[in-house]
Amino acid sequence: MAVKQTRSSRKTRAATPLDQAKLRDLALTYVARFSTTRAKLVTYLHRKIRERGVEEGADTLDVDAVADRIVELGYIDDAAYAQAKSAGLLRKGYGSRRVEQALRSAGVDETIRSDVAPDESHRRHAAMALASKRGFGPFGRDFDASRGIDLAKREKQIAAMVRAGHDFAAAKAIVDASSMDEAEQWVSEAEDDWT
Repeated sequence: MAVKQTRSSRKTRAATPLDQAKLRDLALTYVARFSTTRAKLVTYLHRKIRERGVEEGADTLDVDAVADRIVELGYIDDAAYAQAKSAGLLRKGYGSRRVEQALRSAGVDETIRSDVAPDESHRRHAAMALASKRGFGPFGRDFDASRGIDLAKREKQIAAMVRAGHDFAAAKAIVDASSMDEAEQWVSEAEDDWT
C-alpha cells in the first residue's frame, strides 16, 4: 500500500539562484503563458529575484534589459494588450472607469490608455450588456412598465452599475428605461451621433 505524501511531509527543493540566462528563461516562460504588459513582466521578474536571489558570482541582473528585449522581439505589445483588455471588459459590461483602472494597474502608459478609451457608443453598449446580464431595469424578469421598479431596487441597480464603472447618467438611463426598446434606442442614439 502506497503512502500518500502530504505537502508538509515532502522535502522542499530550494530554488536555484538566478543568473541573467535563467532570468531571461523565466521571462520567456511567463510571456508564453500569460498575456501581459512590460510593467507586469518587470514586476514578476523582480519578485522572482527576491524569492530566489542572485547566483553567486553573477553580476547584477538587468531586468530592464530582459524586458526591453522581450518587447523588441514582439512578445509583449502594451497597445495590443490594452486594446484586447478594453474590448473584453466592455463586452462583459464593465464601464470606462473600470477599463481605465484595469489598464492603469497593468502598467499601461497613459497615452495608450487614452487611445483605447471607449467612445460613447461603446460605453452605452457596455451599460446595456451589464443591465441585460444582471436583469436590471427593463431587463428584469419581474419588470412591469406600468408599475416601474421599487425605489430600493432601483437604487441598488444603479449603484451596481456605478461600481461596474459606468457613470451615473448611463446607469440611470438604463435602469429607468420603460422598455427594452427604449434602452436599445438610447444605445442607438450614440451610434447615430457618429454617422
